[in-house]
Amino acid sequence: MQLYYARGTISIAVALALHEAGIDFEPVRVDFANAEQTKPAYHGINPKGRVPALATDQGILTETGAILDYISALAPQANLVPEDAFAAARMRETMYYLASTAHINHAHKMRGARWATLESSFEDMRAKVPETMTATARHLETHVIKGPFVLGAQFSLADPYLFVVATWLAGDSVDVAAFPKLTAFMAEMEKRPAVIRARADRLL
Repeated sequence: MQLYYARGTISIAVALALHEAGIDFEPVRVDFANAEQTKPAYHGINPKGRVPALATDQGILTETGAILDYISALAPQANLVPEDAFAAARMRETMYYLASTAHINHAHKMRGARWATLESSFEDMRAKVPETMTATARHLETHVIKGPFVLGAQFSLADPYLFVVATWLAGDSVDVAAFPKLTAFMAEMEKRPAVIRARADRLL
């Protein structure tokens, strides 16, 4: 399999999950600095012009949550999705929140053209990011992280997803030290071989 990714993006959650599942893959970097994601060659892979995209022997998959579920189905022995139905729903509740709220809050800093056309609107959106991302961190701290992982002792697909989102917080002017459960979660994730390997491969 080939994973089309860009450093600093949510696509790294897929790389972490692949490592956790013990699935070999070839990372293929999409050069966002040169807008490679906007070019016809990449649109042939993902017409949405986004990452991640995972090339499999059955075709190309896009959208982080769908790819993560696919990985867990390929490697059930990795136990990336809880057997308990309620716990699995809690895991996806976190993932959907990260996708629909946290990711959007973050994207307002540098992707304002998705929602507006005036530069003044972009400036206003950028100015709002520290507030909305701090609110995101507060929600994660208070209502999501059970500790040490999202679901407590059990590692799940929600954890690589949250880890990558949390790496954005400092750059979004969030005082991460003000959130001890989130800080402890990040420290625990940094110990995992998947994260260590991703850092060694300069994916993070």
